[in-house]
Order: sequence, then C-alpha cells, then structure tokens
Amino acid sequence: MLHPDETEAQFEQRWWELMNLMRERFGKKPDMNALLLLIGVQELGQGAGPFTKEQKQDLMHIATCKIFSYSGFYELDNVDEEGWPHYRLVRPVPFANLKEQERMLKWHVLEYFDAQENEE
Repeated sequence: MLHPDETEAQFEQRWWELMNLMRERFGKKPDMNALLLLIGVQELGQGAGPFTKEQKQDLMHIATCKIFSYSGFYELDNVDEEGWPHYRLVRPVPFANLKEQERMLKWHVLEYFDAQENEE
C-alpha cells in the first residue's frame, strides 16, 4: 500500500524516518509490537501505565483497530466507562502473506503518525 504518487523507495524512506524519530525519542528502535503498544497508549489517553500483560494486549488490539480504521476495516463503536475505546469490524481485513502483512502494518502505522502530526 502506497500513497498514489509514492514510490517504493519513498515508502521505505518514510518508514526509516519514523524509526529514526522513535529511536531519538525513546533511545532505541522499536519493533512493531512496541509501536502498537505506543499507539494503544496514545489512543487510551490515560498516560504510560503501568499496565498488566492483559492490558498491554488490549492496548495493542486498540492500536490495530485504530490504524486499520484508516482503511475502513474497523470503526470506533464506543468508549466504556473506564475510557477504553471499543471498535467493531466493518469488513474483514484481507488475507495476506507475512511480507504483505508487515507492509500493510507499516503503511497503517505511517498513516497514524502522519495523522497525529497533522493534528498538532
């Protein structure tokens, strides 16, 4: 998944720039799970924790739903009394091989951080 006028090299450049930004901000390059956890914490909006292992899994699920909402796969359904967002599946995420899954996740993560930057 690329922006309509984006080359593969430009996509990889955007990913490299995001990884460098995260390395500067947190002192190390995050893996995909760390990025999803960060997005989940941001979406929850209650600070950095501490979170239980189960809550961390829930935060990563929130992140996955949030980023896939950019492509219309999920939409926010409600926020519960504790402030946790709940999403509903609008349409199934298409099956992809591991390389395609990684690329799809990267693209959606980039979209998330682009959107965050545009909100500031």
